[in-house]
Amino acid sequence: MTDKQRNNIPLLPLRGLLVYPSMVLHLDVGREKSVQALEQSMMDDNEIFLVSQKEVNIDEPAYEDLYSVGTVARVKQMVKLPNGTNRVLVEGLHRAGMDEFSEEGDFYRASIEIIEDEHEDKNEEEALMRMLLEQFEKFVKVSKKVTQETYNTVADTDDPSHLADIVSSHLPIKLKDKQDVLETRNVKERLNKLIELIGNEREVLQIEQKIGRQVKKSMEKTQKEYYLREQMKAIQNELGDKDGKTGEVAQLKEKIDKASMPERVEQVALKELGRYEKVPQSSAESSVIRNYIEWLVSLPWSEETEDNLDVNRAEGILDEDHYGLEKVKERVLEYLAVQKLTQTIKGPILCLAGPPGVGKTSLAKSIARSINRKFVRVSLGGVRDEAEIRGHRRTYIGAMPGRIIQGMKRAETVNPVFLLDEIDKMASDFRGDPSSAMLEVLDPEQNGTFSDHFIEENYDLSKVMFIATANNVANIPGPLRDRMEMITIAGYTEVEKQQIAKEHLLPKQIKENGLKKSQLQVREEALLKLIRRYTREAGVRGLERELAGLCRKAAKIIVAGDKQRVVVTEKMLEELLGRPKFRYGRAELEDQIGAATGLAYTTAGGDTLSIEVSIYPGKGNLTLTGKLGDVMKESAQAAFSYIRSRAAELDIDPEFVEKNDIHIHVPEGATPKDGPSAGITMATALVSALTGRPVRKEVGMTGEITLRGRVLPIGGLKEKSLSAHRAGLTKIIIPDENKKDLEDIPDSIKEGLTFVPVKHLDEVLDQALAEGAHEG
Repeated sequence: MTDKQRNNIPLLPLRGLLVYPSMVLHLDVGREKSVQALEQSMMDDNEIFLVSQKEVNIDEPAYEDLYSVGTVARVKQMVKLPNGTNRVLVEGLHRAGMDEFSEEGDFYRASIEIIEDEHEDKNEEEALMRMLLEQFEKFVKVSKKVTQETYNTVADTDDPSHLADIVSSHLPIKLKDKQDVLETRNVKERLNKLIELIGNEREVLQIEQKIGRQVKKSMEKTQKEYYLREQMKAIQNELGDKDGKTGEVAQLKEKIDKASMPERVEQVALKELGRYEKVPQSSAESSVIRNYIEWLVSLPWSEETEDNLDVNRAEGILDEDHYGLEKVKERVLEYLAVQKLTQTIKGPILCLAGPPGVGKTSLAKSIARSINRKFVRVSLGGVRDEAEIRGHRRTYIGAMPGRIIQGMKRAETVNPVFLLDEIDKMASDFRGDPSSAMLEVLDPEQNGTFSDHFIEENYDLSKVMFIATANNVANIPGPLRDRMEMITIAGYTEVEKQQIAKEHLLPKQIKENGLKKSQLQVREEALLKLIRRYTREAGVRGLERELAGLCRKAAKIIVAGDKQRVVVTEKMLEELLGRPKFRYGRAELEDQIGAATGLAYTTAGGDTLSIEVSIYPGKGNLTLTGKLGDVMKESAQAAFSYIRSRAAELDIDPEFVEKNDIHIHVPEGATPKDGPSAGITMATALVSALTGRPVRKEVGMTGEITLRGRVLPIGGLKEKSLSAHRAGLTKIIIPDENKKDLEDIPDSIKEGLTFVPVKHLDEVLDQALAEGAHEG
């Protein structure tokens, strides 16, 4: 097969219409076989063969009912209209002759060969182009169907073949004549035919105008209207447009009346409808205007759902769908309470920030359900083009509104819950900065008059409840971050994960894997081991995958007939899921010299961190290992400097630096570690190694240290406390300023731990080191 041949290309028969190469226009497709051909084309390479029918009233055309020459076109867009038909945007590519025709399944196919233009004398073609443009200009002056703007566009064309095609597409001639132009390979012949056709059309127009002037003098109003209607019917039947543009304009006018637009927008829509009525149906401008009007009438301008402001009901729905996340739920209930009192509050703009899998997106859905609003989601991950937010100018082919306006169309109300998913993953390049375009959307003072480049008229977003989600708040530009109310979701604790698994994830996976509740039971200790040893994450996606694995194993056992009911115990877990994937820190079995247990916070929750110090003869070098970040290295230096400055008070030889090298190591060297909470742990391990006093095995600690020995506050106390409880520690030393965070820690964890708030390193040493309290 050569480049000029195409085998088994989908074929779309056209009724009363013809597409030339380089033409871009909309087609309304309703026949089932035509729709199937379009869908097959979009699954292949978007190419389709467009060929006209000889008779417009044949629904199932055979080979002899079609012309043998058509146009290979590319399908650029396909939209399903409310009336059930499909509106398709196509671009003509090449002339082509049909060699074979077949009906394959639910659509037609054809084997074709591309037809190349035949050129002769370039000078002669140039002369014919000028004659054609001259004749077309005269035709435009006497014709009301072709505008001066159309002529200006045609006059800019310098390719003779393209000029002939574009002029023919704008002439109100019969389909048979247009087909004759399409089939003419020789460009010179094609130009001559068009010059002759335009001359004939001009003569007909002049005769019509002459007859019109004569008839106008003697015709009464009713006769005039009757004549025009009959003339319109005859023209429409000739063109194959039985319903006619009049019916379409009437439908659009009815939609505009029902859309309840603001008066200013309605005037714009009616003005565009007037333009649409005057522009020829075959003109590309016609489809642009219609597309714009349909967007205007399909947007919600005043339709809104009534909020259900029952705070107790909303709280029940949020608790039913999500365990924990108290701060977010509290903020939503506050919004409902204030709206119930004021009735005139603007939609809040919340940003749920947290690691993947903690339920940010599903929480937004629950918020919409709890207040009885429509929910619409737009994913912003990877968006680089500003036009994705603000839309394209209507002058571009295939222009569309931005994602905000598209989302409002899907919502069908002016007050939905609008989720802007992954707002931290927008990027900017030469096409603009979409995050800057979001500034207007997310500013309560500006979004009442949001302007989309396609719609052009102001659209009110002030009643929308925007909820954004982000994994990393640092990636959101400052001005955009300033417009949102940040609500941080740190991740789920072990206790919360257990509840979520029991109440939501396990029942869901049992159902999805075809089991019954009675066929699979997971014991508490097995579930806890699954959370601790098989997952390490802030959310619950990994946990859900592991539970799905358990369900599949149980399904296999039951289907094989080995058992009718599977009870998963802690021992069985390794048989079903393999060896544990993760380990977690455990408390030391006895007091250690030069080793202290710190508490760390990671994106997957809390963990314990052992810090070891070794002292050996040397020249005072300080070595730090364990893949430490800059902050932890600085903490070690600060602890080292503090101990040197207080050596005498700590019963340490002041000249220890000159005689010894010191090595500080944090095990698991392959794991990067950083953060400002290991200062007091490093200092304690150093003092223990230098004085020979062991560190109590049951004590964990967290806090930053200054050069003067002050203990500074840290974050993630809740997660760190859970890791200490899991590791078997009984006492936690925390900064005094973190006492306020103790209320966030579950009571079940507080019962097994003693929290010791401290302000200075001396207090830390008193609590952490064995063999009596130190007198500083």
